[in-house]
Amino acid sequence: MTTTITSTPSRRRLRLDLAPPLAAAWLGGWGLLALVGTLTGAGYPFGANDPHGGGANLLRLVPVAVGAPLLAGLLLAGAVTALVLADAVRPPRPLRALVLGYGWALAFVLAVVVPDARVLVVLGYAPMLILGAPFGWPPVDYADVFTWALFARCAALVGGVLLAGALLAWQRRTAGACLSCGRGGGARGWTAPDAAARWGRWAAGTAAVIPLTYAVTRFAWAAGVPLGISRDFLAELRETGLVWAGAGLGAFATVGALLTLGLVRPWGERFPRWMPGLTGRRVPVGLAVVPATLVALSVTAASLGLVTSPQFWAIDGGFSLTTAPMLLWPLWGVSLGAAALAYHLRRRGACRSCGRG
Repeated sequence: MTTTITSTPSRRRLRLDLAPPLAAAWLGGWGLLALVGTLTGAGYPFGANDPHGGGANLLRLVPVAVGAPLLAGLLLAGAVTALVLADAVRPPRPLRALVLGYGWALAFVLAVVVPDARVLVVLGYAPMLILGAPFGWPPVDYADVFTWALFARCAALVGGVLLAGALLAWQRRTAGACLSCGRGGGARGWTAPDAAARWGRWAAGTAAVIPLTYAVTRFAWAAGVPLGISRDFLAELRETGLVWAGAGLGAFATVGALLTLGLVRPWGERFPRWMPGLTGRRVPVGLAVVPATLVALSVTAASLGLVTSPQFWAIDGGFSLTTAPMLLWPLWGVSLGAAALAYHLRRRGACRSCGRG
């Protein structure tokens, strides 16, 4: 026997209702491109086909002859799954578990496994690339930065996020929870605002400290201090210009750490005095949660590829202050995601659709 779930319409519900068709269209389109690449032998930008090397990507472990058709099959199956998620009918429990299990596993692969450090690096360099482009600095060929390989990784991340949104909406709908807020009753336990404020502070503190450990070493090298590395290795970094790239990422990490603290500070809820025109206004929840979630996913994806890469462990002869801060990145990604979730739970307030909260 099947049951159709209905709830009060709202703008948020309408946005969630768009997630399944958007996910189906995105995954289906990329699945067809992957299928064409499989048949023609061109366009698969991972592993041996990666023009910049696939050492920091887990897909390097999959032969191209296997990876191309496998990716095409996963994407097309994901598109079919997304179409199933558009149905408001509650399926039998085993089928529901199967759909959710495959869907969440695929969303994880697309959002965390397929992307790698390249996405995070571009996010870190974006301010320099945008502001310096009119002045010809940094002296890089943008065609070498914004490649098909990078675009494919970003596309996988988008597909994973869209599929996760569709899964979340369907999971709520088929569980009888509110489609807009996900509540099945009053907020209680770890999701209650008071509880989220407590564990959210620990998560935000952890997520702020870890990138600062990375920034300190990179700033020291830029200042000519061989903190944790040999003077010869520092000289090599300065000769190649990599020391300034590290300083740029260190600056990005420092700004990110300060913004992370905003998830648990009053100025993260209302714009501070030093922002004329916005002073005292409420900070939109999405303005904090969306960027934090994007960085959390990118950091986690980068860390998985890096710590499993032989090239990473060969840097500076093995374990050192060059690599040690990045070993904490998996914890950084998880704690930043948790801090963003706590911020959302603390500020979401009463639901306009169901009135709970």
